[in-house]
Amino acid sequence: MSDDQQSPSRRRLIKSLVFVPMGAGAAAAIHQGLPNANATATAPAEGKPNPYTPKFFNAKEWKFVIAAVDRLIPHDEHGPGAVESGVPEFIDRHMQSPYASGSIWYMQGPFLEATSDFGYQGKLALKDIIRVGIANVDAHCVKTYSGKAFADLDVRMQEAVLKDLEGGKIKLADISSKTFFADFLAETRAGYFSDPSHGGNKDMGAWKMIGYPGMRGDYLEWVKIRDKPYPLGPVDLAGRRG
Repeated sequence: MSDDQQSPSRRRLIKSLVFVPMGAGAAAAIHQGLPNANATATAPAEGKPNPYTPKFFNAKEWKFVIAAVDRLIPHDEHGPGAVESGVPEFIDRHMQSPYASGSIWYMQGPFLEATSDFGYQGKLALKDIIRVGIANVDAHCVKTYSGKAFADLDVRMQEAVLKDLEGGKIKLADISSKTFFADFLAETRAGYFSDPSHGGNKDMGAWKMIGYPGMRGDYLEWVKIRDKPYPLGPVDLAGRRG
């Protein structure tokens, strides 16, 4: 979503997204109950995106998701964009999971305004944060941009809206703009770098871009080598080689 001439390169942005440590327990919780894309999705024709019909998002929300993730991680010369990588599919599937329904969150009151040190203190589960946030952002755009929803804005206007959401400069009716943006960005990141079985990272494109070996059984001899790229392609959880 950054201006290509003024902001850090996409390569540095992607690196900043990748190397955020996540404990094994947190990662397992996020993927708990996440539908397996390989079990239901049909194989795409060569050169065409994988067909997918959303089950959580309605048509209006789906347009927002596609437009927003495309601005957060656009296609460029370094690697695939979020849309072609299947990130919208990942998010739709993730919203149907127990994690997104707040199954491991403490969801009882009191719900109080608190500093970020105490973490999220609201009453909405993740799927509701995303759904309410999308509706609120679209309502803001319709009011601000002559009746146009977010997905109908041009690219620069979409980027401006996302930047203002990130900075908390837009006051949404039912949710903090910063909370919504942070969670939507986290979903986009997760989908982009997830194992392909969850719907995102189609053909392991994101892993190939950053040189991540995936689920290879042994690459310890390369851990301390910093001046050479890893020579082998990635392997996903199903054993497919990229």
